[in-house]
This record gives sequence, structure tokens and C-alpha cells, in this order.
Amino acid sequence: MAEELERTLKGGALTLTLARPDARNALSLSLIKALASALHEAETDKAVRAVMITGKGTAFCAGGDIKEMKDRAGKAVATKERLQQGLNRIARSIFEMEKPVVAKVNGDAAGAGFDLAMACDIVYAADTASFHASFIKVALIPDVGGSWTLPRRVGLHKAKEMLFLGKSVGASEAERIGLINRALPPAELDAFVEGVVRALAAQPTKTIGLAKRAMHRALASTFEEALEHEAYAQGYCFSTKDHVEGTNAFFEKREPKFEGE
Repeated sequence: MAEELERTLKGGALTLTLARPDARNALSLSLIKALASALHEAETDKAVRAVMITGKGTAFCAGGDIKEMKDRAGKAVATKERLQQGLNRIARSIFEMEKPVVAKVNGDAAGAGFDLAMACDIVYAADTASFHASFIKVALIPDVGGSWTLPRRVGLHKAKEMLFLGKSVGASEAERIGLINRALPPAELDAFVEGVVRALAAQPTKTIGLAKRAMHRALASTFEEALEHEAYAQGYCFSTKDHVEGTNAFFEKREPKFEGE
């Protein structure tokens, strides 16, 4: 049986590819478990300095596996446990990982696949892709943190419209409303995103992690609390090897070579 999740690590960049193309990369329980484990391992693997999530074939991710979902119909406890042990772990790992996580949306993203993309730090998509907030069509609410991420990307009223009506948006519209960072022609997507991920992997990893944590904390903080956390985090940055390297490179008029330390 072919692996449902393909992993490639090159130059500090870890690519995780959802590999169920015949099922449009729907999230089976086994794929959810594999993705959750891979992300958890990436958090502490010093060789990993940036992560990219994408799909194999023509779709990014069609959402939850409908066949498996049908088997759990009426089973509230089983569904709760599945979320806590699977999709919630994925969302939490992406959110808490002190490394950048990029979604390369190569094709349509629907339901949990839509929310998986929204959970990532940066999202690029083929301009032929569409994003489907399709939960309402099967009488479900968002998961993978979608109730948190979507309003913060597009605003509360737009998020309600998308979720209550099960709306779909094309990649160009998604870029316009701030749902994604950029839509690109399919022929340009791979090279562009891989270039971004390589650049991220070459940045001072701990600094990116601290900036990511500071922004996430600030979403639920007062301005004064944000200032206090910045002072703490900046103090830590001053103690890193990468800060020393960056400072030396500045005075020596050369490009810094960060090691993520």
C-alpha cells in the first residue's frame, strides 16, 4: 500500500505531501495520524527549519473522508475523540511550531482541507484552485481551527457569510479578500513556493519562531501586554548565535549565514 503522506527534507525545508490523489487527498484517519505525527516530529527536529504542506495530483485536499465520516454518524463521543487526537493535534502543531509553515494549494481545498490551508502561516495557491467552506452542506461546523483562523483572515462578517452559506471562492478572489497571500499561474506555483520555503529555511529560525509566537499572543493581548512580551522576546533574540552572525555580517558587508540557533 502506498504511503498516504510523502515526506521530503531538503536544505532545511520539509515538504509534507498529502498523497491520496484518487480520493482528492481526503483526510482519512490514517492520513490524519501520519500528518499529526510528522508535524509533531518537525517541531523538535533541528534539521527542519521550514515546513510546506501540499497535495498530490489535481487537488490540495477534499476535506474529511466522507466514507469514514458516514461510519461515525450519530457518534458524538467518537467524533470528539477523533478531533482531539487528530485534527486538533495538526492545528495545534502548526499554530505552536516555532517554525514557518507554508501551504502550497495546488488545487481545490474543501472543508477540513480548506481549514488546513487556513491554519498555515503563509498560503500560496494556483490561480485555478478554489476554496470551499463546505461544512454547512453536511451540517457540520469548521474544524482544524477554522472557527479561529477564518474570521482573523477575512473578518467576522465575511467569515459568517462563507460558513453559513457554504460559499466557495476562487484563488484570485481569495487573494483579494486576504484569505491567501498570493495566487499564481499553476506553471509558476512550484518554483515560486519552493523559492519562498528555501528562503524561510535560511532565515534565523528561532527569531521567526519568536515573532510567530509574539503575533499569536498579541491577538489575545492588550497593547501593554504585547509590549512586555516583545521586550522579553527581543532580549532572548539578543542572546542567539544568529543575532551575532547577523550583526557581524552587517559590519562585514556580507550576507549572513544563519544556522537557526
